[in-house]
Amino acid sequence: MSIRVNWLGCVDYAAAWEQQKALVEQISRSPEQVGELLLLEHPPTYTLGRNGHRENLLLDEAELKAEGISFYQVDRGGDITYHGPGQLVGYPILNLKQVYKNYGLGYVRRYVDDLEEMLILTLARFGLDGQRLENHRGVWLETDQGLAKAAAIGVRISSGGISSHGFALNVDPKMAHFRGIVPCGITDHGVTSMAEQLGRPVTIEEVRSEVAAAFRLVFSINS
Repeated sequence: MSIRVNWLGCVDYAAAWEQQKALVEQISRSPEQVGELLLLEHPPTYTLGRNGHRENLLLDEAELKAEGISFYQVDRGGDITYHGPGQLVGYPILNLKQVYKNYGLGYVRRYVDDLEEMLILTLARFGLDGQRLENHRGVWLETDQGLAKAAAIGVRISSGGISSHGFALNVDPKMAHFRGIVPCGITDHGVTSMAEQLGRPVTIEEVRSEVAAAFRLVFSINS
């Protein structure tokens, strides 16, 4: 099984969302396609998932404008999250019934498990010990203040089994922008980045190839 990985650069959130919808529709018409992974960055943006709570956005419209941050209510799972420069975003647009044809009806849970595994493998390439946290999706790192989220996951699965939205790995974003929200609606754990934990700047360029390699490894294993 071959899954193409496309680097898109920095893309406006609304434009990337439309691109995802178009790819989902394309794959739904050609179910023999497996799909592709879109890797990109976004300008500063908050997104609220379909099950999220608006009160977890702590800025009003004027404050959002002053900070230069866009806001969208979207159709993925999960609560509120931040996207911005220095964060590597991945949108796997995959026919999960093709990817997991040997896994039966449990493929949705397996898919999210595999996204976490791919991110854990990526962090390990930089000497970071990514962890899972019970009842909270995403990948976490141990910090001086306890576990903090380094990567968020929020997905949508169409009725035909095609995935959209995906994951966001904090490489070296502007961490102050996370203070405008209650990230993922979680109050008892913070957020962190690879740069914070490594104590040095980290570029998207050095991380994206590792993400692509880990993605291909995990998803070819499970084909």
